[in-house]
Amino acid sequence: MMEIQACAVEVVDEDQPRYRIGKVAAMVQLHPQTIRYYESIGLISPRRVRGRIRLYSERDVARLRQIVELTQLGVNLAGVEIILRLREQISVLQLEIERLRAILGAESPPPSEPEQL
Repeated sequence: MMEIQACAVEVVDEDQPRYRIGKVAAMVQLHPQTIRYYESIGLISPRRVRGRIRLYSERDVARLRQIVELTQLGVNLAGVEIILRLREQISVLQLEIERLRAILGAESPPPSEPEQL
């Protein structure tokens, strides 16, 4: 018989601050000063703990990766900001569409069979 082993799956809170700037810099291959600059112009907002220590979440790291990808494509930082804001708006609107479809699906009767001739 085949033996099935259970393994624990870690659920990661994408907003949980967990990485210091040095680790994040290595993860996204940016200089820490570049990451600080992106923070100063509002592209990212890490959490501050114990005074001045920045901690970055998985969501922050993903956002930095998007910034790197866009800048490598030649998009300037003003364009990056607009693109990221539009992507966020699209995500919010997609969730709203899904919510409205669920409401409409719950309210409408099931589709009937087409009539046979």
